[in-house]
Amino acid sequence: MQNRAVVVEDNLRRALASGELPRPDNYLSLADVGLSPAQLVDLFESQLMSRLLDIHSRVLQSRGESFYTIGSSGHEGNAAVAAALRHTDMAFLHYRSGAFLVQRSKQLPGQTPLYDMLLSFAASSEDPISGGRHKVLGSKPLFVPPQTSTIASHLPKAVGAAFSIPLGERLGVATEMPHDSLVICNFGDASANHSTAQGAINAAAWTAYQGSPLPLIFLCEDNGIGISTPTPSGWIRAAFSQRPGLHYRYCDGLDLFDTYRTAREAARIARTRREPVFLHMRTVRLMGHAGSDAEIAYRSKAQIEANEALDPLLFSAARIVEAGLMRADQLLDLYDGLKGRIEQVAERAIRRPKLTTPEQVIASLAPERPAQPPLPVLPEAQREALFQRDRTLMAKPQPMGKLINWTLAELMAQRDNIVVCGEDVGAKGGVYHVTSGLLQKFGPARVINTLLDEQSILGLAIGMAHNGFLPIPEIQFLAYVHNAEDQIRGEAATLPFFSNGQYSNPMVIRIAGLGYQKGFGGHFHNDNSLAVFRDIPGLVIACPSNGADAMAMMRSAVAFAAEQQRVVVFIEPIALYMTRDLHEEGDGLWSHPYRSPAESRPIAVGEFGVHGEGTDLCILTYGNGAYLSRQAEKTLREQGVDLRIIDLRWLAPLDEAALAAAIEPCAHLLVVDECRRTGSISEALVTLVQERLAHPPAIARLTGNDCFIPLAGAATSGLPSARGIVDAALELLAQGKRSHTLEATE
Repeated sequence: MQNRAVVVEDNLRRALASGELPRPDNYLSLADVGLSPAQLVDLFESQLMSRLLDIHSRVLQSRGESFYTIGSSGHEGNAAVAAALRHTDMAFLHYRSGAFLVQRSKQLPGQTPLYDMLLSFAASSEDPISGGRHKVLGSKPLFVPPQTSTIASHLPKAVGAAFSIPLGERLGVATEMPHDSLVICNFGDASANHSTAQGAINAAAWTAYQGSPLPLIFLCEDNGIGISTPTPSGWIRAAFSQRPGLHYRYCDGLDLFDTYRTAREAARIARTRREPVFLHMRTVRLMGHAGSDAEIAYRSKAQIEANEALDPLLFSAARIVEAGLMRADQLLDLYDGLKGRIEQVAERAIRRPKLTTPEQVIASLAPERPAQPPLPVLPEAQREALFQRDRTLMAKPQPMGKLINWTLAELMAQRDNIVVCGEDVGAKGGVYHVTSGLLQKFGPARVINTLLDEQSILGLAIGMAHNGFLPIPEIQFLAYVHNAEDQIRGEAATLPFFSNGQYSNPMVIRIAGLGYQKGFGGHFHNDNSLAVFRDIPGLVIACPSNGADAMAMMRSAVAFAAEQQRVVVFIEPIALYMTRDLHEEGDGLWSHPYRSPAESRPIAVGEFGVHGEGTDLCILTYGNGAYLSRQAEKTLREQGVDLRIIDLRWLAPLDEAALAAAIEPCAHLLVVDECRRTGSISEALVTLVQERLAHPPAIARLTGNDCFIPLAGAATSGLPSARGIVDAALELLAQGKRSHTLEATE
């Protein structure tokens, strides 16, 4: 079958040459919709630019010079939407929204959209948004964060960003967007069915239904098909036109007049009434899903040709000719002139440098940012007022949960851009009361009770972080994060990488988790796997084992997120929240006094703790394992074992050189890992020792078994225990002695 890109181009050129253009379905005039003659021609030029970029990207691909051919052809009505907004209205764009970015670039002097997008097609390291890492639509000066996937994963953070605009104004926080801005989020009709889209749109409606301001436009670009699967006719209207809390508006994306008029109305509602709008825009998809897509495999030739007859550029040209602004042949001249210009610019772009080394690729993953001076310590009078109700408790040692609570309060008082959010974090104080009292201290604008949807919780945090906030979202249980792990993996952690370090969404994600909860809740509440986080490049993972460390580590996590603009996951062992004693009831050895930042020693990201100086045995562990190892230590020392215990504290990044140095003097190494044997950090630790040490110690692992955690008394049967640590350590030591004897005999 003939190349459809060639057919689409030939059809447009033939129509402009002959003047045979479709008549618009309505009789709107320029004055009716508020467009000037110059604006109309300008919009058509943006549409042509977007189309010609699509066509030339396929030409370049045939030459091996372009690497991405999902285009915007048929969706060029986006230019009119961009014209109805300001360039400071943050835009999370669909990959078919190229005309939007072209038109927006005209709102800010000095932009070079053709060259920039061609650099992106060619994966040049000079691509101003991603630095050659991916073809994305984005621009820091144009308030367009890049989206690496638009299968709805960007909708939750759009809700969060929109929510943050009036919140920033209310709290007086310095934000990225002006306080009269709005957020627009583009996506396709197929993506509207994704659970992430459904959750985000529901969250927006849920928020607005309660009267909370939310200046947001959801723009559904409806071309009627998702790759090869048709969207049922009328489905988008039926699914979204009657949603409470959501204003539904429809426009014909083939008609610039109707699109511009409706987009202006949507912007008025979102900006002045601060209510969310679902803007449903009819589009068509031309030239298939991508350059490699053989559309004839799932559409008949007649269907493809009928679709091509609806080319929006034909309708735009008809509007210009009908208004007497230009003749059709003059529009053809404009087309040819732009085509030649793009071809010339492309030849420059494809010769620009590419990424060639792993170091260049990884440079934007976690770019090191300049150190910032520490924030002033809270004045004593402010601290006294903050903890007035807690004075009696603060005079005594406390367990981890209470110490984290006070640390959160202290940090929120110190940084006015911190917002705690999550299900039940307000009046209830969280499932384990770790956020108890924060609502009373800081109010509902900074302690936000969310709906029950982990995707929306994390999306709220990511979006707020886009706008200058430092969110601390809470996920109630480790097992629940799997409902929304792509918000961390595909959105939050990848943003610096795909924006060449220009965009970031710093936050500290608090997650209650791990095992040893006396059988409560089974594997839904006792998840003992952290593999999902360790697989994400650039993510920082904290896991304290005691209250003193938790205080210092939380302060470091927040400071690191703020200074280095990073995403930190803070795993809090539920079983240790209220643990006070170590060996016997009442010994208080696992309780610690509250210490202000001025009174305590900081624990830097990556810094592990060492207890003891023995060299017979090193126990390498973290979290609940550190607590159990300290219990086992007493028995081992009574049996003459001279040992040291290393508490990792931070599971990523690991200070490999320092760890190897701390382990090297020891004859034996026991890795105690409460997570499952397969996929746990114990595998990485054993590898680290073998790779880093010329003469590694005898090594053994004690881990959780490869199974989910059951209810009741059997809950800890597959997990390490203090007795199990003693037995494993003695067995390892005995094996070492046998090996030594054998070597001596030989």
